[in-house]
Amino acid sequence: MPNRIDSLFANLRSSNQKAFIAYVAAGDPDFDTSLEVIKALADAGADLIELGLPFSDPLADGIVNQMAADRALKAGMTTPRVLELIRKFRETHETPIVLFTYLNPIFTYGFEKFQSDAVAAGADGILLLDLPPDEVAANTGLATNPDLKVIRLIAPTTPSDRVKKLATQSEGFIYALSRTGVTGGHGGPSANISAQVAAIKSHTETPVCVGFGISNPEQAAMVAAAADGVIVGSAIVKQVEMNPDHAAQAVRDFVTPLIASTKGV
Repeated sequence: MPNRIDSLFANLRSSNQKAFIAYVAAGDPDFDTSLEVIKALADAGADLIELGLPFSDPLADGIVNQMAADRALKAGMTTPRVLELIRKFRETHETPIVLFTYLNPIFTYGFEKFQSDAVAAGADGILLLDLPPDEVAANTGLATNPDLKVIRLIAPTTPSDRVKKLATQSEGFIYALSRTGVTGGHGGPSANISAQVAAIKSHTETPVCVGFGISNPEQAAMVAAAADGVIVGSAIVKQVEMNPDHAAQAVRDFVTPLIASTKGV
């Protein structure tokens, strides 16, 4: 069976469409509400969902996503419960899921076992924020699972030779950071996105999607004009934070115009 991520981007390419990718923290503010939220995202038209594993020390995240992880942990979310969340989602939806995580919880779970269990649960890819590809090559215990696409991050400050290396080794899609810093909407996407995406795409056919700082339809349209996909995270997570009693509806209402702008509707 082909990977859902590969199938998604093949279909988008054939119809000349761009991807809308949504990030939320798994289990925020609780398991049942989180399941409703990711279903609402899929039903609203999100092409792919990034699901953050709650972790106590999320160094690459801004305050919005840090607090989301904290809420999920306090609600009893664990790594096995994240996999259960995916299994429940898969009972009704086929939207691709990428696990957005740090190495520590995966290492604690068991690196090889986690990947196998994630695939069995219905995950399609993994983005390990603090595991450089060089370390994977140097440690046989960090071998990747062929059924779980490894998503690479490329920042505006990544040296050109490393951009080439990461791009040529990429699979699924490339997560291009629109700017430096931690996650969050405290700064809009960079005006240099077109040049940044072009530089990456000169080395690979892998789709390039852009995230960080995108929080309104105008920004989504600007990024979609330059990249293969638009990634929105903290702005969606903020909707969950502000509307815990009706998070799914609030998230759906918020992303609908962003998805329309991404699709050029």
